Amino acid sequence: MSPHPDVITIGIHIADILGRPVESIPDGQGLALLDEIRMTVAGTGAATAMDLARLGVSVATVAVVGDDVLGNWLTRALADDGVDVSGIQVDPTVPTSATMLPIRPNGERPALHVIGANAKLSAEMINWDAFQGAQHLHLGGSLLLEKIDGPPTAGLFRTAHSNGMTTSLDVIGFPGRDYEYVFGECYAHLDYLLVNNDDAMLLSGQPNVESAIDWFLGRGVKTCAITVGGDGAILQSQGQPAIHLPAYDVDVIDTTGCGDAFSAGFIATITQGGSLEEATRVGVAMGSFTARALGSDASPRSRQELDDFMAQTATK
Repeated sequence: MSPHPDVITIGIHIADILGRPVESIPDGQGLALLDEIRMTVAGTGAATAMDLARLGVSVATVAVVGDDVLGNWLTRALADDGVDVSGIQVDPTVPTSATMLPIRPNGERPALHVIGANAKLSAEMINWDAFQGAQHLHLGGSLLLEKIDGPPTAGLFRTAHSNGMTTSLDVIGFPGRDYEYVFGECYAHLDYLLVNNDDAMLLSGQPNVESAIDWFLGRGVKTCAITVGGDGAILQSQGQPAIHLPAYDVDVIDTTGCGDAFSAGFIATITQGGSLEEATRVGVAMGSFTARALGSDASPRSRQELDDFMAQTATK
C-alpha cells in the first residue's frame, strides 16, 4: 500500500447480492431455483477503486460504511484487492449500503437498494494532506450522495484542481432531480465525464448522445467518454472530433459493474501517461470483460489478464 496514492475515489460503496438467472419473482412464498448467488464489492466509488487496484494503480478510497457485517466485509474485500481503505469511516447509526440484484437472462439488472451509509458521506471527509501527490480524483455516484450533490461537488473539484489533480465524474441516473443545481457549477472544473448514454441524455436534456456531448463540452467539460452499451463508447474533447471505440465481442451474462470497470480502465490509462483514445479503448475492454460473468468483481484480476483479453478478443 503506497503512502501516496495516485488516484483517490470518493462515492458510493455498496455490498451487492446478486442472483441469476431471474425470469420472474415467485408469488407469495414461492421458490425459484437459480444457477448462482454471489456477494460482491460494488458501487461507483468502491468498484472503480477495486478495478484500479487490479490494474496496478495505487488507489485510496473515501467512503462511509455501517458498523455491521456488510461494512466489515466490504472494507476487508477492498483492502485484500490492494485498495488503501484508510479513508473509509464507520458510522454505527446507519447500515452499510446494499443492493439486491435479480439478474435477468439477458443481463439486465433491476435493483432493490438501501441507501444507508452512503447518505452520510461528505466532501469534508477527504484528508487532503494524507493524499498529497495524488494525480486524480474520481467522484462516483452523484445524484445519490445527499451531502455531496450540488455546490459541494464543484467545491470538491476546485480543491482537487488546486492540489494539482485531474477530475472525473460518474453518476447514478435518477429521474426528476434538479440537474442544474447538482452539476451546473461543476462542469467548468470537470476534466473527464464518464457516464453512459442514458445518463448523458438525462443530465443534459438532449435527445441523443451526440448532442448531449456537445452540450457538456459547451458547459466547460474538457472531455466526454460516454459508454453506449454493447456499441462501446464515444470519446470527444473540446475542439476535437468524436471518436467511436467499439465494444469487444463477448457473451453478456451481467452488466453490473461494467461502467465502473470502464472508468477504472480510462483513469488507469491517463494516469499512466496514455492517450485519451487509448484510455477509452482500455475502458471499453474492461467493461466488455466484466460483462462476461456475474458481479462487479468479474473484472480482470490484473493488467496482464486484461492485455491478454484485448489481444485475443475481436471487437464488434
